[in-house]
Parts: sequence; C-alpha cells; structure tokens
Amino acid sequence: MAQAARHRSPLSRIGSLLNSDGRAHPVENGFAAATIVLGLVAVVTAQFHGLHILSSWTGLIGIVTGAWGQMISATTAERFLLIVGLGAAALGFFLGMAHGGLFGGMFG
Repeated sequence: MAQAARHRSPLSRIGSLLNSDGRAHPVENGFAAATIVLGLVAVVTAQFHGLHILSSWTGLIGIVTGAWGQMISATTAERFLLIVGLGAAALGFFLGMAHGGLFGGMFG
C-alpha cells in the first residue's frame, strides 16, 4: 500500500532546523526570531536619517533580546541566528545613535 505524502509547512521545516537536538525549544526560537526581526527593522530604518529614533530603539531592544537569547540558547542554529540578528541590531543601533540618538536631541 502506498503511503500518503507528508506535506510539512515551511514553519515546521524551520523549526526542525533550529531544533537539531530533537526537542522543541519554543522560547529560544522565539528569541532568535525576535532578534532577527528587530535587527532587520533597525538596519533598514537606519538608512533614513529621519527614522533615527525608531532605528536606535529597535536596535537597543534587539541587542538586549539577542544577548538574552544567547544566554538561554540550546542549539548551534539558534546561536547562529542570534549572532546575525545581534550584528544587524547593533549596526542599526549605532547608525541611529550617529543620526540623532534615542531621544532625538530632546535632552541635549
């Protein structure tokens, strides 16, 4: 008898790549995904001088979530995504700080 082909969603494929030890790590994967998203937002918004407040705050939050994710990560794939996201968040944060900072010159 022929077995039915198993169709897996793209999210389950990503989850299987991140969970290389065979166990589910929803919190750690969530921190990795949040760090990637925050890093992307920070880098993209850093390209526009008028969005320096958004860039610097998302970069700062991305750095904090990435650092915490590194502390609790369980697999190498999670750590890889966290480092990529941390680098993007740091770049966005530093460019946002160079363009005007966290508060946009309100206190100085």
